[in-house]
Amino acid sequence: MSPTPTALERLVNPAGLPTLGLELPLDNDWGNTRLRADRAAGRPFGVPDLTRHAELARLADTLGFAGLWVRDVPLYDPEQFGDAGSVFEAFTHLGHLAAVTERVVLGTAAIVLPLRQPLLVAKAAATVDVLSGGRFILGLASGDRPVEYPLFDADFQARGATFRKNVGILRTAWANRPSGEGISLPDIGLGAERKLEVLPKPTGRSIPIAIAGHAQQSAEWIAQNADASLNYPRPLGALRLKTREWQQLTAGNSKPYLTPMQLDLTEDPSVAATPIRLGLRTGHEALVDHLREMGGLGVSHISFNLRPSDRPVEEVLQELAETVLPHFPSPGVAATRGPEAVTAP
Repeated sequence: MSPTPTALERLVNPAGLPTLGLELPLDNDWGNTRLRADRAAGRPFGVPDLTRHAELARLADTLGFAGLWVRDVPLYDPEQFGDAGSVFEAFTHLGHLAAVTERVVLGTAAIVLPLRQPLLVAKAAATVDVLSGGRFILGLASGDRPVEYPLFDADFQARGATFRKNVGILRTAWANRPSGEGISLPDIGLGAERKLEVLPKPTGRSIPIAIAGHAQQSAEWIAQNADASLNYPRPLGALRLKTREWQQLTAGNSKPYLTPMQLDLTEDPSVAATPIRLGLRTGHEALVDHLREMGGLGVSHISFNLRPSDRPVEEVLQELAETVLPHFPSPGVAATRGPEAVTAP
């Protein structure tokens, strides 16, 4: 009997094609029609409609998307950033999603690690991992909103050093030790001799960590300490340079390169791809070609943010499932639904 694939293995197609996921919330609150309606009703920008969040997550799982990703936006800042992200607290939300989905990988994109107590992050992450049956990837970031740091009694300028320290604490907390041996608190710099333990333990040896952007670290440190790179989309020329650098840094220990992408999928399938902020406006025919190019450059997984679209989210999900997903099979889906569900035409 073959071992259960890890969450990262579920996102990596051995054939070199990218797998496809979705960034939550599944809403179209950035589309022009919705923006006009929100302004007319006096609703704030960047706060999505979460009425159907569980229903749409279940639909995405059923349709065969490989991943669902939530963002960590601790505080809504309508003046400077104007985006509440996924709104729900990330780990609480993922615990709920673990109960209402069966196959899809669940990930954070990304937890602002310097703002959180690392032992509690270790416990929350392991909890989601266990509740989901090993379907969890912990995306981590250093944070880019200076206004949040003093409110959490954290030092924005020191966030890079804090990030490095906290990643080490996470790995220590998740490690399986012989019976009777716990975490030695001096091992993580807390200055006591008592042995303690963080439970539950992950389903595997550790929880996969994807580091978002640079996180105030060197590329070499990320390649050594992350299990995957999580980077914003780039034009294909710039993407080629970025993925080549990652491949060189992880040579001999290949690690996935993951990227989100904003997507405005047009009703006309033949519309050519044109750039929008951090993504594309395109019909599904050109989208398939573009995704193949990204896969050829070394991108293992692409998660779509559908918020710029005017089309109903359910309609877009159905079209992607019928016309795009079959070209980019997910090993995680194949393991649970059979090869006929993911065979490319």
